[in-house]
Amino acid sequence: MSLTSLNQLLHLLADGQFHSGTALGQHLSMTRAAVWKQLKGVEALGVNLHRVRGRGYRISGGLDLLDVEAIQRQLPILDPSFNVQLHMSLPSTNQTLMQHQHQQRSIHGDVVLAEVQTSGRGRLGRQWQSPFGKNIALSLGWHFYGGAIALEGLSLVVGLALTHALADMGVKQVQLKWPNDVVVDGKKLAGILLEMRGDAAGPCHVVIGIGLNVHLMHDDAIDQPWVSLAQLGYQLSRNDVVAQILLRLNEYLHEFVQHGFGAMRDEWQQYHYYQDQKVQLLLPTKCIEGICRGVNQVGALIIEHSGMIEAYSGGEISLRPIEERQ
Repeated sequence: MSLTSLNQLLHLLADGQFHSGTALGQHLSMTRAAVWKQLKGVEALGVNLHRVRGRGYRISGGLDLLDVEAIQRQLPILDPSFNVQLHMSLPSTNQTLMQHQHQQRSIHGDVVLAEVQTSGRGRLGRQWQSPFGKNIALSLGWHFYGGAIALEGLSLVVGLALTHALADMGVKQVQLKWPNDVVVDGKKLAGILLEMRGDAAGPCHVVIGIGLNVHLMHDDAIDQPWVSLAQLGYQLSRNDVVAQILLRLNEYLHEFVQHGFGAMRDEWQQYHYYQDQKVQLLLPTKCIEGICRGVNQVGALIIEHSGMIEAYSGGEISLRPIEERQ
């Protein structure tokens, strides 16, 4: 199956209008039989085609397709310049970028996008649902020096960049949940997954994975409270959102490299969903109840409990409210 022909067909159907098989064949310079095969390819991506005899085919509601040129047009000359790659379908954008790095290629500034992600991952082994054309599945490669210790607080910085990118587009009431969730009213809007490869004490490559719910309206497979931009009433172009995310990531990653998370700690806490709230901290071997006092200079979670203040970082840790928010 030609990916070019499939891409052209999707763009023809993206307007949500009916197109006859004959008209599609003329546009694509192929026979009706070849068009039918391409339409089967569209359905294989998880796109719901509506057929009506005598009228043809349409995608109800149309599609907001990603477009590399439309994204690149919104990016000024940056250091590094972003190399944006778009795939129709991938198991995981993070995995794809990690494979590039494994092939000893520099991935600094590389961006991988997928219209549909079939095996997306979240924190603690969870799956991230990303049906065709509904969400943003994005991974960005970045090079850091100073080893793992220089990356402390990085997921929180990425959350800040996402929050500001959304605010730039008019999205309000966005908050952050430690260590890597973007939420509205406690419902997950976006998630962040960082993967590192390199020297624990020297240069290392990090893949920054972001999943953002954009047009998704229903998905029974998601096992936690979630929300999308469309459900919040925002009808935004995914190309515009991707471009704004990349601009803010470029800004915040450079600031992080220069000044570390400590310089952004107070700003992060302004958006912290659990700030000064009673919480339950679930550790691998025990459960702690206390008051969340934000994060420290390296992004570790601060919990006040049993007359003590302790910091907790990373690993298999989950945070839960233990009563209604005030």
